[in-house]
Amino acid sequence: MNNTFRQQIEHGFESLGHLIALHRWKTLFILLALTASLLSQLPRLTMDTSTEGFLHAEDPVLLDYNTFRDQFGRDEMIFIAIQSKGDLFQQPFLKKLKRLHDELKEGVPHLDDITSLINARNTRGENNTLIVEDLLENWPQNTAQLNAIKQRAMQSQTYKNFLLSEKGDITAIALKTNAYSDEGEDQMDLLAGFDDEASDTEQERAFLTDAENSELVNAVREISNRYQGDDFKIYLAGSPVVSNDLKRDMQSNMKRFMGLAFLTIALILLLLFRRISGVVLPMLTVFLSLGSTLGLMALLQIPFKLPTQIMPSFLLAVGVGASVHVLSIFFRRLQYHHDQSPAQDKTAARQQKAQAIADTLGHSGLPIAMTSLTTAAGLASFSGAEVAPISDLGIIASLGVLVSLLFSLTLLPALLALLPIKAKKSSSSQQRHQRMDQLLTGIAHFSVQRSRLVLIISATLITIGLLGAAQMRFSHKPYEWFPKEDPIRQATDFLNTEMRGASSVEIIVDTQEENGLYDPQRMASLERLGKELEQIDQGELFIGKTSSLADILKETNRALNENQQSAYRIPEDRQLIAQELLLFENSGSDDLEDFVDSQFSKARLTAKMPWVDSVLYGDFLDDLRQRFQSAFGDDVNITITGLTALLGRTMHATIVSMTESYLIAFAVITLMMILLIGDVKLGLISMIPNLTPIILTLGLMGWFDLPMDLFTILIGSIAIGLAVDDTIHFMHNYRRYHQGDTDVQTAVTQTLLGAGRAMLVTTLVLASGFFLYMFSDLSNLFNFGLLTGFTIIMALLADFFLAPALMAELHKRR
Repeated sequence: MNNTFRQQIEHGFESLGHLIALHRWKTLFILLALTASLLSQLPRLTMDTSTEGFLHAEDPVLLDYNTFRDQFGRDEMIFIAIQSKGDLFQQPFLKKLKRLHDELKEGVPHLDDITSLINARNTRGENNTLIVEDLLENWPQNTAQLNAIKQRAMQSQTYKNFLLSEKGDITAIALKTNAYSDEGEDQMDLLAGFDDEASDTEQERAFLTDAENSELVNAVREISNRYQGDDFKIYLAGSPVVSNDLKRDMQSNMKRFMGLAFLTIALILLLLFRRISGVVLPMLTVFLSLGSTLGLMALLQIPFKLPTQIMPSFLLAVGVGASVHVLSIFFRRLQYHHDQSPAQDKTAARQQKAQAIADTLGHSGLPIAMTSLTTAAGLASFSGAEVAPISDLGIIASLGVLVSLLFSLTLLPALLALLPIKAKKSSSSQQRHQRMDQLLTGIAHFSVQRSRLVLIISATLITIGLLGAAQMRFSHKPYEWFPKEDPIRQATDFLNTEMRGASSVEIIVDTQEENGLYDPQRMASLERLGKELEQIDQGELFIGKTSSLADILKETNRALNENQQSAYRIPEDRQLIAQELLLFENSGSDDLEDFVDSQFSKARLTAKMPWVDSVLYGDFLDDLRQRFQSAFGDDVNITITGLTALLGRTMHATIVSMTESYLIAFAVITLMMILLIGDVKLGLISMIPNLTPIILTLGLMGWFDLPMDLFTILIGSIAIGLAVDDTIHFMHNYRRYHQGDTDVQTAVTQTLLGAGRAMLVTTLVLASGFFLYMFSDLSNLFNFGLLTGFTIIMALLADFFLAPALMAELHKRR
């Protein structure tokens, strides 16, 4: 961008300032009408905290998961673990368990199935007849009957680590939720009897919504709490509960700390500007920009997800930064015009204010526009990410930045033209400016005169940062965002340890032929793999239990052979397998549909495992697929799905897509910096202060073992935006002052006395606001506040010290 073209653009912004001041009421009306139309969309804004919400609708892993849910229902279950000090198989405990079971069955909405010791499958043979009944279908009347039930339960491989702990001191209730939302159920009822139409409607039905999941979890929690006792200690866990509690706490924390951030920022703005307008105008601009962006989000049907909840904080940073730059220059220009020629009447005062607005946009309009465009371009590179929330952030945050730019360059000047803002007359204002000017002049002098020392210190810090970044680890373990004393975290850890897992992975074996599962070899392979998986123990990651069609077949075979334990095996005859499965199907139990399709071509094996770090899932799931494919051969399709597969895919996609997105962002921003500055060499050098705060933040994460997860990885988007913004303001003004015969020292000093003042104010305001998040109980929000505040400060220091030092070395001959 050559000097003539730059001057033309600056003149254009100056003309825009005059135009807005002249048509201030029209400008205000148009912008408020636009804002009102977008705000009207807010009721349509939705929330999605589900695990599947992390992937795009067309993602192959999600499509496999949806196919699985269509066939077998939702795999995410709620577990209620109950610990007793005494024997579980005593009348008082069992009666209380039955009351809890019945109340949950009747009082919990969106419930598909409930399983406990009360209705656990009990398969047995009697007089050559297969009987499949509930374990406590015939309530025990004496001690002998209780002991018989206890012995049967403790010996059952089906109950072990699912309904009963290995020690027998803990039992569990498993609640399976509906796969589909109840929305549209009335339409399904109306179409009952019209098979084709009903089938089409079922395909169009949405899966269980976030609101319905919350309704379900709250009902389970309310009922369970009434049964909590010293000898009936309840632990409530499962991914639906974690998602609900995380959403609740995230929303509560974000609202509270966003509110505190607004108050803190308002207080600092008041102390710095000593004007009500210096507080109200930036906050109003940010508020309307944020509201309009949320309206766009609703209009585009982009739901709020856990990671995208940082978007309001990001727009707060961008909006306040632009507003502070505008106000800082405006107040200085207004004071300058007043000092040169004090206004004698309202008309003269209005003309001075209009000229101050024009001067402000002529001076800062171009760098403010460029900072917004580079930030938006960098964020837009995330829109192609394979992880849905990151892609959503790239789309909506880039739009939000442009909305904030529009409001900062039009609404804010219009309000300045309308409000009765006057120049300061008190000497205290001049004294405060003089103190800040002395500080900024001192920084400029040190950075230029001791440039080599600054570069050596910077290089040392960057090296330390890179060494720390090399130690950084990726992680995604959402339930550990809760504090250690939180009930949901304690319950999840309890089930991981005592019940051998609070999560699961699903393996689907598709023989691609009707009755393909009657093959004895295939059923034997399914049984063998189940036993083999239960031997997997990699420390933190292990398989605690497996369940499959093979278990039902072995139970049936034993029951039909006089309940002899030696018959607990897979029959070796195809016809016998078909007959036994048919007998079980006709026994009245519906358990078979949980493990096989109606054509007996697809079988499901569920492997129960602890909820561990998602980074560990990648190799583990690949190993599972290889084991099953090797066992069944290439003519059988193997699909690994379930919650664990979704988390593993999400973590892998995050690492890959974010690496690509950040590289694209840096390339785009570098190009735009070169175009803005008009010099390739200077543009490339200007990226050093941009990268430095990001490197230092990554180093901090590595040295202090702060994990890079699906939440903290998005801090980079804020880091890019803020670091680039400060650098653009510095380089634009430095280039302006240095393009003549001005030496480096003078150019840097004038830059810091102009744009540097706004940069300092913005940093103090934003860092204070973000550091408030460190008071959150959730570790992800604590890390978010710490790392974002740290990045903001490092970005300022890089442009106050490193950028001037680089310019001093580059232009030392002048």
